[in-house]
Amino acid sequence: MDRKNLKRATGGCCCCPRAPMNEDNARFFLLAGLIFLYLLCGAAIFSALEHPFELRSRHLWKQQLDNFTRRYRVNLGALHTLLRQYEEANGAGIRVDTLRPRWDFSGAFYFVGTVVSTIGFGMTTPATIAGKIFLIFYGLIGCAATILFFNLFLERIITMLAYIMRWCHKRRLRFAGVGVVSSREESSGEEDSLEGWKPSVYYVMLILGVASIVIACSASTLYSSMENWSYVDSLYFCFVAFSTIGFGDLVSSQRQQYESQEAYRLGNCLFILMGVCCIYSLFNVISIIIKQTLNWILGKFSCSGQRQLCSCSISGYWPKRRKRNAVQPVSLHCPAGQHRYRDASVETVCDSETDAEAVAEVYVGRRLSGEMISVNEFMVSNKVSLALLQKQLSETAHQGPRQSYGHQNGFCGGVGALGIMNNRLQETSVDR
Repeated sequence: MDRKNLKRATGGCCCCPRAPMNEDNARFFLLAGLIFLYLLCGAAIFSALEHPFELRSRHLWKQQLDNFTRRYRVNLGALHTLLRQYEEANGAGIRVDTLRPRWDFSGAFYFVGTVVSTIGFGMTTPATIAGKIFLIFYGLIGCAATILFFNLFLERIITMLAYIMRWCHKRRLRFAGVGVVSSREESSGEEDSLEGWKPSVYYVMLILGVASIVIACSASTLYSSMENWSYVDSLYFCFVAFSTIGFGDLVSSQRQQYESQEAYRLGNCLFILMGVCCIYSLFNVISIIIKQTLNWILGKFSCSGQRQLCSCSISGYWPKRRKRNAVQPVSLHCPAGQHRYRDASVETVCDSETDAEAVAEVYVGRRLSGEMISVNEFMVSNKVSLALLQKQLSETAHQGPRQSYGHQNGFCGGVGALGIMNNRLQETSVDR
């Protein structure tokens, strides 16, 4: 059917089938586009807020420089040379006001703490070649170990909040007279036995948000009194430090002397450690909500595409079959722990390795040694074998079979923090 006849059959609307895209890839590209749009909006807002202040500061500095050279009759070129030398000294930690030593043991310990936590304030940097080379290898191992620590902290805080909220939920049911909790739930000995009721991600986000605010407000009270910062500047420093952004314009515990100096430095380290852990956990919980939003947007696009497909079929046109090797989006209704194998006309769901082998046998068939098989059957058999190999490698890496989660919510498996929170919250549960 040519394009003219196609338009006539569909009532003037050319309804050509679009190339299918994997659901995970669609979510990735949608997120990348939204992040880019978010960056554009942020750049426009910050430019409108900060650019006028930058222009005024440049004009004021030029006036001060001209007045100084005119008043003291200093050569402008020599003054610029002196200022460049001060900038180099500033990079080595030299300031006009006396600050604490940067590379004694306590200063070096503060520095390595900012390195492995990925905060990187920038007020102290290695100046020697040996120090820079050592930092590369030291940071490689230290940052990886600290990220693992943050993930383990997230796993424990999510589990603890889930158990506390589940206990409160049971208490509320008992007081309401709904029923008595079964002995099976009470005697469950598994560490992660959250197969029944699971807390909502919104409640977990609320608890982590309140905890982060309490820590930030308490730390800001300490910093405003010890560093003589305003309370807003102290809150700003807390967010920059706890989120590991680490601009370095404000850095705590840098003076040479404080009242109760040891206690203040200990409290500073504890506040930063607790704040980074809480904010890291909060960011990962918020990422679940962002992923839910992406799934909702993709669902809307999918529904609109299905309505367009139905309108094409009603008007007398049905699109051609997709190519045999096209990547199909994963079905949202595939049960957990099952694998789906598809060719152009047959779809098979396998629950286990034995079923998958049976599928391969059905596709390829029991042929005689001298009988040839088609290319299609050969490719299908290889696909099944590849799926089995991937499953065996995954089970070997995890030291035994693990529960596989379906694609119902788009939260299947996952790595890092998303893998830790998988099936621990309502919104990431396989039963949802």
